[in-house]
This record gives sequence, C-alpha cells and structure tokens, in this order.
Amino acid sequence: MASSAQSGGSSGGPAVPTVQRGIVKMVLSGCAIIVRGQPRGGPPPERQINLSNIRAGNLARRAAATQPDAKDTPDEPWAFPAREFLRKKLIGKEVCFTIENKTPQGREYGMIYLGKDTNGENIAESLVAEGLATRREGMRANNPEQNRLSECEEQAKAAKKGMWSEGNGSHTIRDLKYTIENPRHFVDSHHQKPVNAIIEHVRDGSVVRALLLPDYYLVTVMLSGIKCPTFRREADGSETPEPFAAEAKFFTESRLLQRDVQIILESCHNQNILGTILHPNGNITELLLKEGFARCVDWSIAVYTRGAEKLRAAERFAKERRLRIWRDYVAPTANLDQKDKQFVAKVMQVLNADAIVVKLNSGDYKTIHLSSIRPPRLEGENTQDKNKKLRPLYDIPYMFEAREFLRKKLIGKKVNVTVDYIRPASPATETVPAFSERTCATVTIGGINIAEALVSKGLATVIRYRQDDDQRSSHYDELLAAEARAIKNGKGLHSKKEVPIHRVADISGDTQKAKQFLPFLQRAGRSEAVVEYVFSGSRLKLYLPKETCLITFLLAGIECPRGARNLPGLVQEGEPFSEEATLFTKELVLQREVEVEVESMDKAGNFIGWLHIDGANLSVLLVEHALSKVHFTAERSSYYKSLLSAEEAAKQKKEKVWAHYEEQPVEEVMPVLEEKERSASYKPVFVTEITDDLHFYVQDVETGTQLEKLMENMRNDIASHPPVEGSYAPRRGEFCIAKFVDGEWYRARVEKVESPAKVHVFYIDYGNREVLPSTRLGTLPPAFSTRVLPAQATEYAFAFIQVPQDDDARTDAVDSVVRDIQNTQCLLNVEHLSSGCPHVTLQFADSKGDVGLGLVKEGLVMVEVRKEKQFQKVITEYLNAQESAKSARLNLWRYGDFRADDADEFGYSR
Repeated sequence: MASSAQSGGSSGGPAVPTVQRGIVKMVLSGCAIIVRGQPRGGPPPERQINLSNIRAGNLARRAAATQPDAKDTPDEPWAFPAREFLRKKLIGKEVCFTIENKTPQGREYGMIYLGKDTNGENIAESLVAEGLATRREGMRANNPEQNRLSECEEQAKAAKKGMWSEGNGSHTIRDLKYTIENPRHFVDSHHQKPVNAIIEHVRDGSVVRALLLPDYYLVTVMLSGIKCPTFRREADGSETPEPFAAEAKFFTESRLLQRDVQIILESCHNQNILGTILHPNGNITELLLKEGFARCVDWSIAVYTRGAEKLRAAERFAKERRLRIWRDYVAPTANLDQKDKQFVAKVMQVLNADAIVVKLNSGDYKTIHLSSIRPPRLEGENTQDKNKKLRPLYDIPYMFEAREFLRKKLIGKKVNVTVDYIRPASPATETVPAFSERTCATVTIGGINIAEALVSKGLATVIRYRQDDDQRSSHYDELLAAEARAIKNGKGLHSKKEVPIHRVADISGDTQKAKQFLPFLQRAGRSEAVVEYVFSGSRLKLYLPKETCLITFLLAGIECPRGARNLPGLVQEGEPFSEEATLFTKELVLQREVEVEVESMDKAGNFIGWLHIDGANLSVLLVEHALSKVHFTAERSSYYKSLLSAEEAAKQKKEKVWAHYEEQPVEEVMPVLEEKERSASYKPVFVTEITDDLHFYVQDVETGTQLEKLMENMRNDIASHPPVEGSYAPRRGEFCIAKFVDGEWYRARVEKVESPAKVHVFYIDYGNREVLPSTRLGTLPPAFSTRVLPAQATEYAFAFIQVPQDDDARTDAVDSVVRDIQNTQCLLNVEHLSSGCPHVTLQFADSKGDVGLGLVKEGLVMVEVRKEKQFQKVITEYLNAQESAKSARLNLWRYGDFRADDADEFGYSR
C-alpha cells in the first residue's frame, strides 16, 4: 500500500500487527472495503479488507446469466444502511488498518481506523454502536477490543438502534430493478431533469453502473458524446486494455465511484442509457476529454445537452497539447501558415452546391470546398435517359436550388474562410472518379455558417466519418444538428413532396429555335438574366429565368480581342489582352443578375445585344478600360455617343489595346483646314449651368417649348400617380425622376450610388448635379423617356482660352461667367470639336459681345493659341485683348508677366 508503519514494543513482547495506510476506493458491504495506494505512473495496487469480529447483512445479488434457474438474491435487512453508513464515512478518505488474520484463500481480516493512525475512529465499533452490525456469534470478549464491541452492542440494543429497533427491518430492503421495460419512455419521463444517483461500478472511463434514487433502478450509463479506451475481452475470457484504458478507468473511479452524483438522462441505446454525470467538483465528460482520456463520438454527441461545443473545445485542448491518447496527433492544417488557415476573400463563382471560387487579397483565385457536406446527387441507378446528356445543375433534384441559394447569398461578397483540412488527391477507381487536392473550409458571412444554412434548408447532407477521422468541419456538430432539424421539418432533400423539376431549354447554337425566340426577346426590351458562363470578354452564356432557357449572348457595338481556340490540328493563339478582357468580364458579371437588350442574332443562333450590370453598359465598360474597340455597327445605337466618348478617353491613356496608338498631329490636317473659312452661324441658346472647370450647359431655344410641354405633362402624370417613397432602387447609368429643392420633379440620370441615403444624380435637361436620398427619386415614366425627347442640356467649353489651373484664379473666372450669362439667353457658335465636348464662342444676345473675349480683357483667363488659318483673325483679337489686360495688370497679370520664368509651376503654357 501507500505506506506502512511498525508500532513500537519491547523486543521480548508479542508481535504487534503492522499498521498500514490506504485510501478507501469502494465499500463492498457493511463489513468489507477495498483500499488503494497512491498512484505512481499508473493505477495503484488495491486490496480488500474485511472487518474482524463483526458481521453485517449481505447486499442483494443478481442471478448469474449463465445459471438460468438461479434467482436474484435480495438485500438482507439493514445491509444497505450499513453499506451506506460506511460509504458516506469512508469513500475517498485515508484510513489505517491492521491485518489480524488471513485465510488460506487469501481473505484478510483486520481493524480499520479513520485517519492516519490507530487513534482514529474504529469503524467496526461505530457500525456496532449504530446497530448496523453485530458481533460474530460464539466470540468471547477476551481482549479490550472485543470488550468494547460487546459494550457498543449492548448500548445499541438499549437504545434500539438499527437492527435492534422494533420490526423486522423489511423497510431497509431495496426493491432493486435490474432492467427497464421501455428505456426510451423511462428517459423521456424524466424530461432531462437531474436524477440523484450513486455510481456502483466503473466499467471503463466512459461507462458506469449507477443506482438511480429513490426508486433503485440499477442502470448502465454511457457518457453522452465521448468514448474512452476500453478493455477488449479475449477468447480465453481475459481482458486486454487498450492504451490508456486502465488510466482512464482509474481517473473516473477515483472521482465518481460510490459518490453521490446527479445524472441527466439524455437518450438510450439498447438497454444502456446515455447521460451526463454531474458532480459538485465538475463534469466528468469534459474532464476526461481535457485530460486526453477520451475522444468525442458523433453518434451520441448530438444528444449531449450541455453544449457540444464545450466537448469539442476540451478535445481540441488535449489535441493541441498531445495528451495521452493524442500523443501522436498531427493537426489536419499543421503544415499551413496562420494566414493560409484564416483569411477574408471575395466570392467570384459558385461551383455546384459545395464549392466556391474566391479571390484572395493577393489577386489569386482559390477553390474552396465547404467542409463535411455533400451536395444533392442522383439516387439509385442512373435514371437519366441514356440518349440525353446529364446536366447536373438542372437534372439533379435540388442542385439548382442549392446553387441559387449560394449564388444569391455570396456572389461578389466578402466572406471569412477558416480552413479545416486539406483533402489529398485521390486516383480514379472503378466506381469513384479521380479527385484533385481539395481545400475544405468553413465559410461564414455576417456570422452565418454557409454550410450549416445549406444543410438546414435540406439542400445538402452531412458526410459521416470513421470515428478516428479528424478531417472534418470545425463546426461538425452544428451541421449534424442542422441536418436533424431539416429531416424533422421535411425540408428540401428530406421532403416527402415531389421533387422540383427544371425544364430548361438550351437554345445556344440552335438557329431554328433562336429565330423563333428572337422577336419575343426584341419586344421584351430589357430582360432579366443570370450570367452562367463567360467564354470571352464579349461572349457569354445566359440563363433567362422568366423564359427558363439558356442562350449564347454576344455584346453589341464592340470589337473585343479574340481568345485562344483549339482548331483541328492546331491551337490558334489568342489576341493580345484577350485573357484580360475575359477576366474583366468574369469578375464583373459571372453569376450576377443582369439586364439584357437583344437587338439581333448571328448565323450561328447567337443573340447580339447590350448587357447592363448595376445600370452600367458592359460594352461601354470594356471600351472604357481599353479592353475593346468600338465597332462600326454601334453607329445606329443609342449608346454610340457613350462608346465614342469612352474610346476617346481610353486612347488618351494609351493603355492595353491602345498602347501603340498615335494621335494624328494637327499639322497633318492643316492642308485641309487651310481651304476652310471660319464658320460663324450663331444659334440662340439658354445657359442653364456653369461648372467649376468653366464648362457650361445650354438648352436649344428652338426646342424649349417641347421641354416645357413635356415637363408640364410629366408633373401632371406624377401628381395623379405619385411614386411610392423608397420603392425605387437606383442603379448607376439609369434614367429616373428626381425631386429638386424647389419641390418639383425633373428628369435625371443616376451617376453613382454610395448608399440609399447618398445617390449622385445629373439633371439631364439642365446640366446641374445633386446628391439625394433614394426616397426623393422615382422611376421615369416611359412616356417621358429620352426616346420621346432627348436630354436637353448639352455641354460646351469656351474656345480660344485656357482655364486657369490655380484654384483662386479659376474661381474668379467662373464667378464672372456665372454673373454674366447663367440663366440668360446667348448666341452660340461651334468653333472646333475636341475630346470631351465641342469648343464654342458665346455672344451676349443683346450686345453681341464675345463672352470669352471679355474674360481675356479682364485678365481672368489666358489665350489658347491655335494654328488653324481660319482662326487667325479671332486669335489676333484675343491676343491684343490679352496684351491690354497685361499692361493694365488686371487679375492674372497683377504681378506682371509671370509666364517667362515659372509658367510650368503655375500650370500655364504660352
């Protein structure tokens, strides 16, 4: 045992029994206990000690299963109270004992004292004094110990204690119940409320035999959610412990055996009950996991009522420290850097229903598979028509719903990715195709686990693993719980209703069907679509949900670089920037909801038209980013002006397809211009807006009455059918109506949407801009669209002058122009065209004075010298005016001619 001591005495006297010490592990009956030593590197030694000179009643025994004729033996009267008396007094306490007698069979009899020496409480005397044991029959009191026992018994008889009380003691006999007829009903009847119990036996670290009080049900309880190493029974009847089985059993025994506990009955498995054992010092389930004595098990963790995440966390704690059964553990993501384990990425594409393609901050693309889930699949034998090609997205039940759920939730959004494991590549077999290496992760957005949401809607199922397979989702229990809910509620794949059928017609390349379909799409105007695939920068595959069909769509009005193509016998290389154009289109529109306008079709049955994403024209965007050129077929389109403007801006940047563009020098066109005379045909206009860079917007006086009539009719229409506040969702590039500060509605175009509260609009008939909340916007009625009356505000710039680069000087010039001409009628003559907008001269309607020349005379601007012959007379007049302003030191010239030394610094050129 743990220690022993030799009592003193003279060498000539009788031998004094050796005093030994130990800790009480178990009370077998009112007169027998098992003591153990202190553990040293494993479970300690044990020995059974029987109390000398006394006898207590025998406890009930169940008939052996190998003896069918044998019957259960009940408790003897007062046997259980005697056992309980010792259990409560001794379990887990240190005692000392002396061995007085040992039988040939090895049974040891002796005296037991509570404490570290024989001065402690004599357990045998205490039992007899409480009337829970008697002196052995025929024993004569011939020594002090036996005399004290005799005295204790007489006192108990006199006080009528225990077995000496009136009656036969039948009330102390337990009605033990070894089996339960309906375990499920028994568990449910307790409603997961704690039941008082005594742990009678520990089979292994996670399986115990418990006595449920007060009804004395003797049941086997398996700890919910975990499993400890067990003892394997061999053919010869012996038991072989698995690694750490003995240690796990001792861990549980030393804390629970014959302790008062509470058990939450959670479920049942055959005659065994699944439950959680609660002790004042803690939860043994979590402790076993934390110390590395147990592992979580999926089949029972779902019924654990105190939070499965706590068990997983405790197991993770042991794994990280490689405790006991995890001593050889290697984490599934051990070889990954922290930045590769957890990161934020933008979702670019959804693949079927269990994988997504994300764009990392580095710009790289990565395919992420959702951990531990399986997408919908065809059940049983191949029920598909063998002559018809399988289209998984539409032909596998619920695959389309699952893909759509992910697409609408994720496309274009940033998500948090936590890598759970890397599934290595696997070769193909007869039944399973080959798989490349897969990165499996938990993906969340706004705190929602996407895989869990998918499973809870019945749009995916949870993969079941071997118990020792650690390559699984870090939220596996939540996935199992979500699946259980989906099954219970009959969601999706678990529904008993008929599966949804998607009859999607693919008319890509089918010329006959395309011809029949073309008039319908042309009449529809703008149709909603989803981009299913991007072949190249200007060639896409679209799904039209209202028409339930797939079409190939070519962008109109542009000439996009051709991509590489595999032709019979050779590979045709792609044109420069074809890959960049394809990537640009993919990132912008793949799997997004768009609007398309179909104009025509080609010989191969492909539709040609315009595609709009968030109000922007994709053809214009490709031209704007120098990834396409304008095609001559765009001339008859209403988007031609936008395309030309975008192309001109791209040319100036000299990037990508315009990298080698050389602008034609002015000198080359001079011979043609020399033959021309300056055209001076002034037309009346009304100046409505002056911009900060000295451009201005005008309305044509001749069409002014048309605008007034349209505005009057539009406001009457709006008054009778006012827009519902907040019902309009603005999109960039879209025409709308906007309420100005005067409370009236005007036609406008959305230029930018920062938020619902900040929408940038441009008033197309007046040229001014404003930032408004979306509640002050509405849909432009078709009867008042730009097709009925084009936008009336036209942008122009002053010819022959340079706008000051200095902010203060430019402000002075703008203020002067605003004072002179804003909201007044003037005469306008177009002098020359330039990128951006036409350059003009403007005259006051009454005096016919040149507004630009007036700015030069006041020294507010400088002259822009042009070499064309037809302008020389005007330029000379402007230069003379500039010299006069310089002489008078007006405004820009108040410090003299600054251009000689530091013109570049001031941003001017002579």
